Amino acid sequence: FVNPVTLGRLRAKQDRFGDRKRQRGLAILVHGDAAFIGEGIVQETLNLSGLPGYRVGGTLHVVANNQLGFTTLPSEYTAGRYPTDVAKMVGAPIFHVNAEALDELWFALRLALAYRQRYGKDVVLDLVGYRRRGHNETDEPTFTQAPMYALIARKPAPWRVYAERLRAEGAVGEEELKAWQEAYLERLEAEFARVKAEPGPVVPHGLSGIWQGYVGGPDHRVPEADTRVPKEALKNLLVRLATLPEGFRVHPKLKRFLEARREMAEEKRPVDWAAAEALAFATLAVEGHRVRLTGQDALRGTFTQRHAALYDYETGEPYIPLQHLAEGQAEVEVWNSPLSEAGVLGFEYGYSLDYPEGLVLWEAQFGDFVNVAQVYIDQFLASAEAKWNRLSGLVLLLPHGLEGQGPEHSSARPERFLQLAARDNLQVAYPTTPAQLFHLLRRQVKRPIRKPLVVLTPKSLLRHPEVVSPLEELAEGRFQKVIPERVKGARKVLLTSGKVYYDLLQRRRELGAEDVALIRLELLYPFPEAELREALGFYPRKVPVVFVQEEPVNQGAWWYLSARFPGEIYGHPFAAVARPESPSPAVGSSKVHRLEQEELLEEAFK
Repeated sequence: FVNPVTLGRLRAKQDRFGDRKRQRGLAILVHGDAAFIGEGIVQETLNLSGLPGYRVGGTLHVVANNQLGFTTLPSEYTAGRYPTDVAKMVGAPIFHVNAEALDELWFALRLALAYRQRYGKDVVLDLVGYRRRGHNETDEPTFTQAPMYALIARKPAPWRVYAERLRAEGAVGEEELKAWQEAYLERLEAEFARVKAEPGPVVPHGLSGIWQGYVGGPDHRVPEADTRVPKEALKNLLVRLATLPEGFRVHPKLKRFLEARREMAEEKRPVDWAAAEALAFATLAVEGHRVRLTGQDALRGTFTQRHAALYDYETGEPYIPLQHLAEGQAEVEVWNSPLSEAGVLGFEYGYSLDYPEGLVLWEAQFGDFVNVAQVYIDQFLASAEAKWNRLSGLVLLLPHGLEGQGPEHSSARPERFLQLAARDNLQVAYPTTPAQLFHLLRRQVKRPIRKPLVVLTPKSLLRHPEVVSPLEELAEGRFQKVIPERVKGARKVLLTSGKVYYDLLQRRRELGAEDVALIRLELLYPFPEAELREALGFYPRKVPVVFVQEEPVNQGAWWYLSARFPGEIYGHPFAAVARPESPSPAVGSSKVHRLEQEELLEEAFK
């Protein structure tokens, strides 16, 4: 699974040096034979190698082919003749080489590198050999491959095979070979003795080079950043985002989209979600921060909201306004990814490791699909800082919300991220306004702390008439971890996050329930203790606080909150209103969904 991470890192390094031809730097990936054919991430990585948004000028794949996968024979782990046959999908040359034939191996390696350098494509070196001992120190290989290991036991060490060849050819003498062997063994013994004599803990490398000035660790030690942008600058950028080249024939249905951007610049119309996102990208780019967004349908947006690229209605030629904002701006890349979550997320994680000053984002088509990339969340995003002192500012945009679209198109599974959240390793946010998104994305770059940011983003709310922000809030505001509300004489406080807030707001109006307060928890992790305590401090201790979520009670944020505040929150009685517990995130019927939502809202205002 490190494969796409490695390629993402190389791509970032090439971009940093302006290497558009992808000729500087080489990724060398070492594989096991069974893993090369068995792990789907290999196929995803191979596919990325030929795509413009992910190309690195070719990778050298070295397969350590032991003709055994732990205890599994080739006849059991591959349906093809060779485990490397999967590389044929991209037309990569595959060199099968006897791992003991070092001269032939040297020739094949030089040929492979020459091919990669000339054609900029992947190449595979299949080193056909054997595993002298078991899979690990305690493994006994003769339990399952006794005949094979009887043959291996009779074989001399590979260096002796090559030494005998050199001696037979008269290239070296016996005394010279013996001297080489003794010198090598003496070096190994000396290093082993040194390590035993100087025991000590492994100390991770400090942050240096391009990471100088960035930090990890506790979030509270890093001050908030000023994410404001002068209103005139925002207006100018909105105009640039709505400006097309001379003679460009925009799609007739998108003329209104561009006109709306111009109206936002004139403050005749508030800023919607897509415009706020575009302004976050644009302001960072003109301030010198590279922006890179990839994902399935990222250019248009899954919900036809972004239109980062406009296509000439007759020629089909794309035009990306974000790349034409100002002289000297930083690069803005938006790429449609293949239908892949794991490989692409791994690539973008790698990219973020070598571009800490940029805004690097991956967007899921639906938040539900992030589960296909869970291995990268568990092994890299959530734990890399604790394991390796490696920081990342990668942003995940995950469309989330129960809207009657069924169990596979409803939930980004926030509970999974919150379960992994510890020691300020992640940030999990559920913003409810365009201004909040604008400041959240800018905050991610402008603060020197680097932590992965998970953003639960809207679907139907993208066009909700109330999900808009005045330009003033982008110019003068900041990201609010908690959005408070003060209601005198309130009988209860409904604490909530995300989309369901607007359902609660509408129901409060319908009922005239002005004695119910709505407080929005915009940042779920790191938990905003001070901000929420202050928001609830307005209300007497006897006033109950009810957390309202649309997810089932065993999912969403409730279990995370109830573990932190069992029965009481800052002195207030604390309970939840949610859908009944369920093994599925949502029902498959839109009719049943509406009935459930109605019951949830009724329960919230009792």
